[in-house]
Amino acid sequence: MSTVINVKTEKEIKEKARKIAKEMGFSLSSLINAYLRHFLRSKEVYFSLAPKMSPELEELLGRVEFDIQRKRNLSKAISSKAELGKYLRSL
Repeated sequence: MSTVINVKTEKEIKEKARKIAKEMGFSLSSLINAYLRHFLRSKEVYFSLAPKMSPELEELLGRVEFDIQRKRNLSKAISSKAELGKYLRSL
């Protein structure tokens, strides 16, 4: 037997979530039900304040690591104001 749960959320959040669910081939209702089933099995709720990297940032860091491995686009280590000034004047 099915029942209805009313949840208040911002309209924009609901529409964005519905759109992503549809792109993945799911209804928003099926995703919420899957989450509730997981919650019942695990008795866990997971929240994280740690930000996740965006695909753009991951791609940028990949390019930086690539350059580091090839010793390209790197500045020397600078440990004082005097060294910094000397380095900047040499550019």
